[in-house]
Amino acid sequence: MWWIKGYFKRHRLNFFLYLVFMLIFAIIFFLYKLPVEAVGYAAVLCIVFDMIVIWVSGWKYRKKTEELSWQIEAVKKGAERFPKPEDDQELIYQEILKNSRMQWQQEVIDLKKEKKDVIEYFTLWTHQIKTPIAAMRLLLEQEVSDIEQYYEHKKQVQAELFQIEQYVEMVLQYLRLTDSINDFLLREYELDPIIRQAVRKYAPMFIRKKLKLQYESIAVKAVTDEKWMVFVLEQLLSNAIKYTSSGTIQIYIENGCLVVEDSGMGILPEDLPRIFDKGYTGYNGRRDKKASGIGLYLVKEILNRLGHKILAESEPGKGTKMKILF
Repeated sequence: MWWIKGYFKRHRLNFFLYLVFMLIFAIIFFLYKLPVEAVGYAAVLCIVFDMIVIWVSGWKYRKKTEELSWQIEAVKKGAERFPKPEDDQELIYQEILKNSRMQWQQEVIDLKKEKKDVIEYFTLWTHQIKTPIAAMRLLLEQEVSDIEQYYEHKKQVQAELFQIEQYVEMVLQYLRLTDSINDFLLREYELDPIIRQAVRKYAPMFIRKKLKLQYESIAVKAVTDEKWMVFVLEQLLSNAIKYTSSGTIQIYIENGCLVVEDSGMGILPEDLPRIFDKGYTGYNGRRDKKASGIGLYLVKEILNRLGHKILAESEPGKGTKMKILF
């Protein structure tokens, strides 16, 4: 009989109104001095009829309450079945619950996908970072006979260490970007100091590969985020250096776009539409065997969140242009 208290609590207004109506009828019968038999007869009929209604309504309430109680465990397994709604209000409540469940299921799917992506990326990242670590170990194990060889070893170790730093920076930015809270700070910046930060970082790589950098100061301002924009330019320069064996890398303004252009191997036409997809490495990346398919994906995601756009133009054997539109 645990359901009786809940039933009376839910229908307390009806019971109160019923008592008020009975009282009104009793007062009217008393004021008009109607026979007691008539009053009693009417009262008994009303009570009997009301008891029947209460019994039927209470039985339905008990049955529905039991059905809902049985669904508590079913909800955890996603096998709940709501009872047929008796009115529009119950129908709306059921729709709210169904929509909430659909949203919850989608969030679970998204979280599982994000977890899978993170695991796949870290697995790839672990294999990637092993290469420069192994190279450093081999270099350190080699004996140095003269000062020239010492400096050559030092340069090679510094290059591998730089590669490790790049992998660490990449994973940190990846985690920051996938976090629900991002530290974007939009302000108006001069682009020249931002570009120079990225260029200074990769200066040793230019020297090591004997690549020429063609860049002149530009007096252009843009509303962006300095930290994230430096990371974007570093990724573009990293790719340009990686896939350019000889020649020139240029940075300039063209039709309102900041352009990073190289004279490297270029990108195949069939790969060009997908280079910004997550995990896509393309022909060049598969041949290089060190590409993760994350760098350009991060570039596009960051620029989208900053309100910028990036376009790629390339021709195999003639180089690539990366254009950032602010």
